[in-house]
Amino acid sequence: MDGNKKQIRLARRPVGTPTMEDFAFTEAPIGTPGEGEVLIRNVYISVDPYLRGRMEDVKSYIPPFQLNDVIVSGVIGQVVASQSAQFKKGDIVIGTLGWETYSIAHEKTIRKLDPDLAPITTHLGIIGMTGLTAYFGLLDIGKPKAGETVVVSGAAGAVGSTVGQIAKIKGARAVGIAGSEEKCRYLTETLGFDAAINYKTENVRKALKEACPDGVDVYFDNVGGEISDAVFPLLNDFARIPVCGAISAYNKTEPDVGPRVQQYLIKTSSLMQGFTVGHYSSRFKEAGAQLAAWLNEGKLKYEETITEGFDSIIDAFLDLFKGKNIGKQLVKISEFE
Repeated sequence: MDGNKKQIRLARRPVGTPTMEDFAFTEAPIGTPGEGEVLIRNVYISVDPYLRGRMEDVKSYIPPFQLNDVIVSGVIGQVVASQSAQFKKGDIVIGTLGWETYSIAHEKTIRKLDPDLAPITTHLGIIGMTGLTAYFGLLDIGKPKAGETVVVSGAAGAVGSTVGQIAKIKGARAVGIAGSEEKCRYLTETLGFDAAINYKTENVRKALKEACPDGVDVYFDNVGGEISDAVFPLLNDFARIPVCGAISAYNKTEPDVGPRVQQYLIKTSSLMQGFTVGHYSSRFKEAGAQLAAWLNEGKLKYEETITEGFDSIIDAFLDLFKGKNIGKQLVKISEFE
């Protein structure tokens, strides 16, 4: 295909909180797909906190971005040209693709989406990777039982909001920690959390004691830091702590030092386990079907923060670290035809 596409590359490795200068807006030829490939016009791009870790040149569960390479994340797009027997022009597909207006992808790296199963954007959110993260972290590690208390930090985000709702489906009490009155109202009034704590205006330790009179059985940790420090003293015997994220530390330039967790784990025989959703890939189909069923039954609700325009991708990414989004943060850069 003639013409150029817009791209965003990693210009330098961020120190502390990323800035616009860490990224480069470039252009490159759109190109033509080869055998077994398709050309995709990208429509929705997912921006996620974990991408910050990939900007560091350190060993992790996923390789770091290379300098001057196009940044990649979850993308939904539409096939505009195909050299694959599996896909035709007009198909809506999802894959890990570049922050660019068009992508060429091999047929084995993308999959077709059914627009009748659920709203298309949910495949990047509540029935996609964020929903799967909530599902496996809570049910496989957290194992909530009816009547238990589940505390969720980062509760108004895409993962946390799903965790609390699944906890309620399983008959547990759900207590969310979030960063604004609007988010706390959303948790209790829309999503059915039993209580919500605004960590920016409340004494978290005091508020947690009031919200969790019977202690904490499951703590789904999305943020780490001082908020997690406030939860640990309330752990019940045999509590479970799925460790999903540590956004409080992602942009720190000094070591993240805090109270030690060992004493709480020993005293209560609690389990604390980190995880990444990729380890559950063999069960994605089963979990995706369950999430879609709950969604269609009205047992799961979701919110999306959708920013418009390719040039706003970096702003949307940086807003994640300011807590501006409710639910899943997406950027819409074109339209389906």
